[in-house]
Amino acid sequence: MKTFSVIPKTAGTLIALALIWALPACAQDNAKRPPIIDVHVHAMKMNPNFAAPMCPWFLSSMPGSGPNQPAPSFINLDCVDPLQPAASDADMQEKLLATAERLNMLLVASGDAEILHKWHAAAPDRIIPSLSLSSAEQMSVEAFRDSLENGFYKVMGEVAPQYQGMSPSDMTLDAYFAVAEELGIPVGIHMGTGGNGMINISNPKYRASLGQPFLLEDVLARHPKLKIWVMHAGYPMIDQMIALMGANAYVYVDLAGFIWSYPLEEIHAYLKRLVQAGFGKRILYGTDFMVWPKLLETSIGVIENANYLSEEQKRDIFFNNAVRFFNLDPEKYQ
Repeated sequence: MKTFSVIPKTAGTLIALALIWALPACAQDNAKRPPIIDVHVHAMKMNPNFAAPMCPWFLSSMPGSGPNQPAPSFINLDCVDPLQPAASDADMQEKLLATAERLNMLLVASGDAEILHKWHAAAPDRIIPSLSLSSAEQMSVEAFRDSLENGFYKVMGEVAPQYQGMSPSDMTLDAYFAVAEELGIPVGIHMGTGGNGMINISNPKYRASLGQPFLLEDVLARHPKLKIWVMHAGYPMIDQMIALMGANAYVYVDLAGFIWSYPLEEIHAYLKRLVQAGFGKRILYGTDFMVWPKLLETSIGVIENANYLSEEQKRDIFFNNAVRFFNLDPEKYQ
């Protein structure tokens, strides 16, 4: 049994259990683990102003503040073993790729082009490069098409207009979605929360209302063959998310971000609702991985210890659903 102890000092039984990830009984140290696909990984250059220790589920307490008071700290270190950030770009690459190899993981990664190319060169069978886009100002449609057609990028995402104060159906993005639809490129789009106190503390353009899953309806109607997965599962707007998935057969969700930041009971309630609504075949495992190498094990433990999920449902979330969504060859990763 392998145990990952990032347990809050005041943790109850639920939190303690969620951090114990046991290998299947049939798995041996020299056996290949069942494959896992993380659809939401950020390739980032290490920033010492951001790379700090972090306790998972830190949003279990969200203190308020005031305009003449210090900004509230949402990150806390009140746990037995806080997750440590990588020490450098090289340290991150080494630890991340070693973990991907050990856990038999495939990572859909986007972000800094230099970092992404280095990761892919070092482990081409472990990295699926994804082309991120926040607004039309980032690159022309022609440059976007060229980037996808040259073969390196296989995915479009993270698309994050919410941080720019834009709806995902804004017409300035429409030509990019048209290219993705034409080329059969799947799209990952940010919907839902993006950090508490976002507007006051770091990004005045951000709007919570622009994370509503229903805002995707127009772009989906204009591009009926477009495959979209909603990052962060549109949290916390579960009713809209379920309605949108019911109306659009090519819409999936990932569990990234909120799976390791919000209270465990809240995470499980949201995931359980999606499964109860019949969408267990359209849920993708994702972390929103940034600077903490051990975040992968932490997030995997949440799914492994969800006692309301069958083993088949867990394998769907970890692997089978992503294989279907990204048109992958499952035999390559078994």
